[in-house]
Amino acid sequence: MSSKVQWRKPKQIRNDVIATAKATGPPLQFWNALLVGDHLTLITIMDDPDGCHIINSIYDTSNIEEWKDYRFNYRGLRLWSLTYEQELTTPLHIAAGRGFAECLRHLLQRGADVELSPAGTTALHEACENGHTECVKLLLSYGANANAVSEDGLMPLHVCTSPESLQCAKHLLQFGATVNGRSLEEDNTPLHVAARHGLVGHTDLYLRYGAALDRRNDEGNTPLNAACAQPQAAEDLGRYGDVCRMLLSAGADVHTGDQDNQLPLHMACKNVNPRAVQLLLEHGASVNTMCYSGDAPMHNVLKAVAYKTEHQPEHIVRALLNHGSIRVWPGALPQVLKYCCSSPRTMEALLNAYDRLKITDTWVENVPPDVFQKHQDFYESLFSLANAPRSLQHLARCKIRLVLGAQVPSAVPKLGLPTFIQNYLLLEFRDYVH
Repeated sequence: MSSKVQWRKPKQIRNDVIATAKATGPPLQFWNALLVGDHLTLITIMDDPDGCHIINSIYDTSNIEEWKDYRFNYRGLRLWSLTYEQELTTPLHIAAGRGFAECLRHLLQRGADVELSPAGTTALHEACENGHTECVKLLLSYGANANAVSEDGLMPLHVCTSPESLQCAKHLLQFGATVNGRSLEEDNTPLHVAARHGLVGHTDLYLRYGAALDRRNDEGNTPLNAACAQPQAAEDLGRYGDVCRMLLSAGADVHTGDQDNQLPLHMACKNVNPRAVQLLLEHGASVNTMCYSGDAPMHNVLKAVAYKTEHQPEHIVRALLNHGSIRVWPGALPQVLKYCCSSPRTMEALLNAYDRLKITDTWVENVPPDVFQKHQDFYESLFSLANAPRSLQHLARCKIRLVLGAQVPSAVPKLGLPTFIQNYLLLEFRDYVH
């Protein structure tokens, strides 16, 4: 490591004035102690008459050459960048961002300024962003502003974006953080942020503190829209579903669209979240509303099937059909088969909404040999219908469903039919068509 550290003791933060000092003594030792959380060394240096002024020093850590031996996580330390720009930080920011509570405590006890923000964020922002609860508590107890706005227009609650930051958010609210505070650029509230990141605990917390459900951000999204619109990995579907459940239970509107008239159902179908779709349908979401691009929810899920088979898109297609969704134009079914053949259950649910199918050689050609081999029983049952009509049983199902329309999910259980017949009417998967 170089023996030089850029640091200063400012009375006013100014990015255009950086004093460079030869750090052969206390500054270098102080810096090294900060990096590893060595609070005992910090105490020794800070309590020395020659070292006390270091507490509120501003460090420029942007010089790659001087810091080439230290390549720490950018979020944790802002230690290097691809271009030579000033990356200013303070001892308080380093301790708070890295979770060194003891170091932070000693800095605060010796007069560290909690409102310094040389790089545009306060130490409180750093602690919240990294989920360091004890550091958040310390900063707040020493007068840190729970509603401080960063250079990017974010309050501390806006940077509570991980499950680990839940306790940080609780302390912020207890110290007066504004639960409906808006970010300057995107106009998001903390509830938008929690919904977008699928944070169940945060969502529950903000709702208990009176977070507004109907606030729309710059894209026209409410928190419910934000939860449904966020791309989701298969392992995250459950928590996003839980967030939707909380928002809907609190009274979120399923009919509010964004700037493109995309409703929450459009977004949940696009991201293929079966649980969120089911919840939205149970709360009265419209299955046939089209966004400005002309897509209904069914179109959105079918476009995503090939990329998200692990999300079980077949459950969404079945739910939409049971609630009266428009079907695909019969002439387009071969093309749909081409893109959705890797999910035979999706095709099963879709095709069981028709009382007749005109199967041609094109259908066979649109199923690759490897897919056919993997799902041979299903595709053999499908292609066998090329020279045969649908079964009488299926035709009766189609007729009953036609009469019931969008009331299928609520009406079928009231018919007093055996369970297996009810399931058949609701398009239960059988892994073949007949």
